[in-house]
Amino acid sequence: MSGGVDSSVAAALLKEQGHEVIGLMMRLWSEPGKEDFNRCCTPDAMANARHVAEMLDIPFYAIDAKDVFREQIVQFFIDGYTSGVTPNPCMECNRHIRWDFLLNKALSLGATHLATGHYARVRPHPPTPSPNGRGGVEAYQLLKAVDAQKDQSYVLSVMGQEQLSHAMFPVGEYTKAEVRELARKFNLPVAERADSQDLCFISDKDYHRFLNEHAPGVAKPGPIVDHAGKVLGQHHGLPFYTIGQRKGIGIAAPEAYYVLGTDPERNALIVGFESELGQTTMRVGRINRVSGIAPGEPFTAEIKIRYKAAGRRGTVTPIGDDRAGVTFDEPMRDITPGQAAVFYDGDVCLGGGIILR
Repeated sequence: MSGGVDSSVAAALLKEQGHEVIGLMMRLWSEPGKEDFNRCCTPDAMANARHVAEMLDIPFYAIDAKDVFREQIVQFFIDGYTSGVTPNPCMECNRHIRWDFLLNKALSLGATHLATGHYARVRPHPPTPSPNGRGGVEAYQLLKAVDAQKDQSYVLSVMGQEQLSHAMFPVGEYTKAEVRELARKFNLPVAERADSQDLCFISDKDYHRFLNEHAPGVAKPGPIVDHAGKVLGQHHGLPFYTIGQRKGIGIAAPEAYYVLGTDPERNALIVGFESELGQTTMRVGRINRVSGIAPGEPFTAEIKIRYKAAGRRGTVTPIGDDRAGVTFDEPMRDITPGQAAVFYDGDVCLGGGIILR
């Protein structure tokens, strides 16, 4: 429970269905002296979650996750920018915090499942034959949510069979409008609460300021160059630019420049014209397969390279156990190292990995 409308309605639905429900909320790391500003667990959000639990007549526990969150998520965020990529801490939070740390806390309390307010669905799948012919394994599929605009299967693509066997996503069958209507039906005080967005642990949403304070030296000025290596100007620090960016480059030219990539070894920002944007191939590492079964051959999938990006068709070619090559049917403009590439077969999320250089 986060004190928001989605997790509150999830708890109410489960209670209505006759489940024995326990409310859990994590207290996450915040910048020292700014503990009241972590948008996932402000005092106001904690009070809302506790109040909803009281209304539903369910136990409520606050879980201290500050240290593990700082070690696993905040450091991951800093390390990503230090190495010259654009990290996705929300993916890592689901991998290590929600579906490991919090799931284990829930199980230790005697729970059988961890339910969240994520917009996604999970369903049992017919047994898949095992390679040795000794029968099959009961599998679970991760599906997109009914509400395509709110679907969060992208950030849940790090889950595997063990996590899915304990997962419930009660609001995944509803649209956001229907969830708010359910909150009104249940007389929940959070029915109109705005959705939380952006990085929860950066108090003022200014990640430039955060990196300068918590990772001094990461954002060093350096040269802006074109593909030929010609120096065109100076940038303010590689973490402050993303591939495909047009504004804020600061170079006057008859035709607009776009960010094409970075060269961390030279601390150089590579720019070019719009016609130079786009590529049809990429490599992906840290592959997670939701089914737990490695495909033996290349396969066609719908591929998302950003949470809000539209999926595009392409071919995924496995390379060993944890890497893959991807070839798109048409050029993609914003392939960004450090972000996640997630693979789909229709509504079924197959898994994904991290885009490599």
